[in-house]
Amino acid sequence: MSIEFFFRLAGMVIFATVGALLGGQVGRATNQSPEITAILLGLAGALVGLILTPYFTTRPVRAIRRVLLTVTAQTLASGLTGLIVGLIIAALLTFPLSLLPDPFGKILPFVGVVLFSYFGIAVFVMRQGDIFTTMRQVTGRSADEPAPQPAQPLARPILLDTSVIIDGRIADLARTGFIMGTLIIPRFVLNELQYIADSSDSLRRQRGRRGIEVIAQLQKETAIPVRINDMDAEGVREVDEKLIVLARQLRCPILTNDYNLNRIAELQGVSVLNVNELANAVKLVFLPGESLQVSIIQEGKEMGQGVGYLDDGTMVVVEDGRGHLDQEVRITVTKILQTAAGRMIFARLDNHN
Repeated sequence: MSIEFFFRLAGMVIFATVGALLGGQVGRATNQSPEITAILLGLAGALVGLILTPYFTTRPVRAIRRVLLTVTAQTLASGLTGLIVGLIIAALLTFPLSLLPDPFGKILPFVGVVLFSYFGIAVFVMRQGDIFTTMRQVTGRSADEPAPQPAQPLARPILLDTSVIIDGRIADLARTGFIMGTLIIPRFVLNELQYIADSSDSLRRQRGRRGIEVIAQLQKETAIPVRINDMDAEGVREVDEKLIVLARQLRCPILTNDYNLNRIAELQGVSVLNVNELANAVKLVFLPGESLQVSIIQEGKEMGQGVGYLDDGTMVVVEDGRGHLDQEVRITVTKILQTAAGRMIFARLDNHN
């Protein structure tokens, strides 16, 4: 049972008690039966508590957690500083405003606190880059140091799924500095990795342990922050569905190399970063008619075909290449086939072979 369920029960009991007490007083004041009025208002209070309690207990807390996950430390510090400055200014103006005749003397101090708090937060957050630069100059730090910049569109949380962690290329990609933002590993993904690592099947066990080692590498060997997130999707059992729900709540992309998760997430409007698509995008580009060297290592599916591979793993299907097994030959590219699973090159032997 979820914590929201317990809050609903507690809210139902509290509102039912308040309704019953209020009903007894209303019954006596209106010369009605106090018992019946107490029961009716108690039932109404229980219903109200059961329905409305999460909206002012657990759900605001979850909303605040989602916001805090997407806010950078610099922005948070700027907002808190602006709030403090706004409250100080409002406190200085509270006494003179309270001397005004009623009702202004009672209303304006409160309005001043709200307005100056809002403007303090807004100004410090919007001008945080200039403010931090000025602070560094005042404290004597080098003006040549790069000023902190507001969060860029790419500097956002990125959810990792199980497949991309086990794949391992995310660690190499993180070391290059191309990833900007915090890598978030949900607790249920970590639990799935532990379950795989404890499997009786040796291959699954090896894959699970590799995934755990990749997480350790990300935490120790890269400058990108990695955070284990305890948020969960209630009422959802499948890990892929939980990832999609969590990505929609946090408004962040999912980093994966799972084709099915990629398509399902895109259908539901969730942004996906596919490692396989990135790998295909940075492969060498060959045009029909170009010539290259390749080693034929196996037979193809069709008659007379030979198959080789480039250094980046691209498959090359060579017409009439079966007779050159275990040989390095010169070929000419005839066609390139690009799919979501990768790139395939079709070629023919050069006349010089």
